[in-house]
Amino acid sequence: MSISTSELLSILQDLGDILLVWLIFYYILKNIKNNLKLSLLFRGVFIIIILKVISVVFGFVTIGLLLEYVIQWGPIALIVIFQPEIRTILEQLGRSQLLGRHKVLTLDERERMVYELINAIDYLRKEKIGGLIVIERDISLANYIDKAKKLYADLSSDLLIAIFYEGNPLHDGGVIIQGDRITCAGAVFPTSNSPKINRRLGTRHRAALGLAEETDAICIVVSEETGRVSIALKGDMLYNLTLDDARMILIDELKPKQEVEEELLVDEEEIYEENN
Repeated sequence: MSISTSELLSILQDLGDILLVWLIFYYILKNIKNNLKLSLLFRGVFIIIILKVISVVFGFVTIGLLLEYVIQWGPIALIVIFQPEIRTILEQLGRSQLLGRHKVLTLDERERMVYELINAIDYLRKEKIGGLIVIERDISLANYIDKAKKLYADLSSDLLIAIFYEGNPLHDGGVIIQGDRITCAGAVFPTSNSPKINRRLGTRHRAALGLAEETDAICIVVSEETGRVSIALKGDMLYNLTLDDARMILIDELKPKQEVEEELLVDEEEIYEENN
């Protein structure tokens, strides 16, 4: 049985339609996974849907009526409350970064990057100079870069130390690194309101955790009071790290996804061979 040209075009159109929908859902779920606030919002919406189904099945009139109002007016409230997060997602969808804007650093470039970062961190902690260094990954930090002082300089420990030196007008803000270059300094980030964070910690730590809750960036903090090193990552804060701890975290987190997946595959094959 032969397929006509019109039928073939219709099939291709349906496949393209399905592929586009899946692509949209992929980027939405990807941003939800990397954003603590959006993940909590998603869970809340899911709970409301479950409660609505239960109220319909068991005939709960009062709770059903309340949920009707929530469902009716909820989207408007969510748009107002989560306007910054929605704007960020729409900006990210429109950026060329989604097609691979950043170059993939070679092993030598990553090693040099970690070397320069650790040298700068070591000096800052010894001299008790406060610092906040942010490394951009998949989620764009362009909205913070736009409001900061642009540098576009090669990454070096000397430059990082100079930026955070107390006499420098940019020392209070954060430095953003894209690839192996310092893009800007004096960046201001949202502070976290998480109850998990120690109340004695200052604005730098709260800003680092706030950014780590909303993006996949690596946020390195050096305390001005104690000289202790912390790293905020994936919505968590790792406190009081040694230089070796910080070095290993950076080496692991700066690996390209493809390299990480290949290492996991090798580990799984080794485990399988050992068990058989």
